[in-house]
Amino acid sequence: MGRLITVATCSLNQWSLDFKGNLARTLESIRIAKERGATFRIGPELEITGYGCADHFLEGDTYLHSWEVLGKILTSKEAEGMLLDVGMPVMHKNVRYNCRVIILNQKILLIRPKLYMANDGNYRELRWFIPWIKLRTTEEHYLPRMIQAITGQTTVPIGDAVIATNDSCIGVEMCEELFTPNSPHVGLSLDGVEIITNSSGSHHELRKLHTRIDLMKEATLKAGGIYLYANQQGCDGDRLYYDGGALIVVNGEVVAQGSQFSVGDVEVVTATVDLEDVRTFRYNCSRSVQASRSTGFQRILANIALSDDRIEENPAIRPTIAKPVFYHTPEEEISLGPACWLWDYLRRSKTSGFFLPLSGGIDSCATATIVASMCRLVVKSCAKGNQQTIADARQVTGQGAETGYIPTDPQEFAGRIFHTCYMGTTNSSKDTRARAKELAQAIGSYHLDLNMDTVVSALQMLFTLVTGKTPAFRAHGGSDVENLALQNIQARLRMVLAYLLAQLLPWVRGRPGSLLVLGSANVDECLRGYFTKYDCSSADINPIGGISKSDLRRFIAYAQLAFNMPVLESFLDATPTAELEPITETYVQADEVDMGMTYDELSEFGRLRKVFKCGPYSMFTKLIHLWGDKLEVAEIAVKVKRFFFYYSINRHKMTTLTPAYHAESYSPDDNRFDLRPFLYNASWAWQFEKIDRTVQSLEKVQQDRKPKN
Repeated sequence: MGRLITVATCSLNQWSLDFKGNLARTLESIRIAKERGATFRIGPELEITGYGCADHFLEGDTYLHSWEVLGKILTSKEAEGMLLDVGMPVMHKNVRYNCRVIILNQKILLIRPKLYMANDGNYRELRWFIPWIKLRTTEEHYLPRMIQAITGQTTVPIGDAVIATNDSCIGVEMCEELFTPNSPHVGLSLDGVEIITNSSGSHHELRKLHTRIDLMKEATLKAGGIYLYANQQGCDGDRLYYDGGALIVVNGEVVAQGSQFSVGDVEVVTATVDLEDVRTFRYNCSRSVQASRSTGFQRILANIALSDDRIEENPAIRPTIAKPVFYHTPEEEISLGPACWLWDYLRRSKTSGFFLPLSGGIDSCATATIVASMCRLVVKSCAKGNQQTIADARQVTGQGAETGYIPTDPQEFAGRIFHTCYMGTTNSSKDTRARAKELAQAIGSYHLDLNMDTVVSALQMLFTLVTGKTPAFRAHGGSDVENLALQNIQARLRMVLAYLLAQLLPWVRGRPGSLLVLGSANVDECLRGYFTKYDCSSADINPIGGISKSDLRRFIAYAQLAFNMPVLESFLDATPTAELEPITETYVQADEVDMGMTYDELSEFGRLRKVFKCGPYSMFTKLIHLWGDKLEVAEIAVKVKRFFFYYSINRHKMTTLTPAYHAESYSPDDNRFDLRPFLYNASWAWQFEKIDRTVQSLEKVQQDRKPKN
């Protein structure tokens, strides 16, 4: 009996509705898998369409084109002699399902719909698909005529079943199903399924990979088996970056692991595994008792042996050895994930580069450093001979293939595609101007340094001409209303200038196209609303909009050494400031003073509000225990009420928030992740009164406990 088999999984950089490109990447992954001797290959969730099609899954065209692409796969030379697990949407009896289609030698063996839908956070699968609720049951699905002509089949099974090969048994567990308490892999393993596949569309989030891998290790450690994990990798059209990480686990041990971040389009991970190891691992009395009374799955026969005589007859071929799991640090994740997301967005938008208003502060510094990381990744990929990256780099820089241009130096490449500008006023300091210039030089960006006082003054003069009133800063005797309005003029004019320069700088440099404007508002400032609506936070995309200030500081400290950029130290030492008010002998504007809370406190508020689902009162009661050793209960109450007041009056800003890379579990992104009203009663009267009563009660208890003289 054959024991050794070679199996393949992959990470594909699919793009929503790019059927031609998705087909090419799918076929390339099959070709590589076959070249490495694999007899079974799985791909990511919905790989034919791309995972992020959203409401396009409601369109009939999406299903039509999916079948057309599947037809191309069925008839391809790459697919011959291989058992393949491919992802696509299928409409059965006028109901839409998210499915895996198992194919072999121009035949469809099984259509397996998803059983449990991802429907929280960034996911809205129940909007587009219905779960298959008939567990361990199949029906007959009538194939489109174009597919019937290829396969010679009129109907095929659709439902919850498994594939029986000549030497093993394969079952499917899709993405969200792994995360459910009663995951399908339990029943599958008890019914003798030895190979379990998981095809996912799982996005990156800081510190998330541990959870995913631990679940797969635990699944096979307890139940035994071979677990194949495939995932999409890249930006397929929205705020998410799917972070690859294809994995093969055997009996609780990782034997093969793919990259989490890459600018490449196709990565195939293979391993040679011993089926007998699964069988001996499962030799346990208690497990056997449970297995003997479990309800069986329908087995669909596949006339193929996954084991290969070539492997059996060659003693030098051995099972892949288990290896330690590799995890990036959060700082490395920030340097890689947003950088890959930016590259995908840049090359697929067909624009000529990026434009960034560089303020001399740590936020725009972080955005610029991520672009520098992107340039390093592109150069590294080109050095490895990745033809797709080389072609994309030539397209972005406007260099034809005939030029032979290949990026070899990150700074030189940045000089072609990255444009920065320091937009100073009389309120700007020499320090921020110098830091911006030094950072631009270190990265290699095309840098401009300008003063925009004449533009600001022109707008102020126009206001005075129209109204007869002249507003003044608070430092010059003006009111808070005047002070804020004068700050916002500067901020909003920077946005106007940014878009003007982004449109015309390529023309100035004699190059075609326009630039994407990058934003630099971090997740904590978005949560608090500490930015001007339609200022430089209004951009095309924002690579740091889902990252906390604390994490950004740690990232800059990491990049200072990892990227050999000593200039970054000066950004870490600087006090965060908007520089929108006049500097006097007694006053220098500082962000945390303006906000009335620290960035660390904002991160805590954000996690309690979103992750722990706390309203004002429950947040207050939790913080009593978390902060009670350093703050009085009355101080905690003031901080909570201040946070919810500013959060609620500024929530409307989230409706126009620049699309940002999703990286944090407490992101306030209004588009899909954090659905809330944007018109609040900011007094929170009932909630705040309850907090006040609790403060009085606790203070009375504390007073009563004090020893009496």
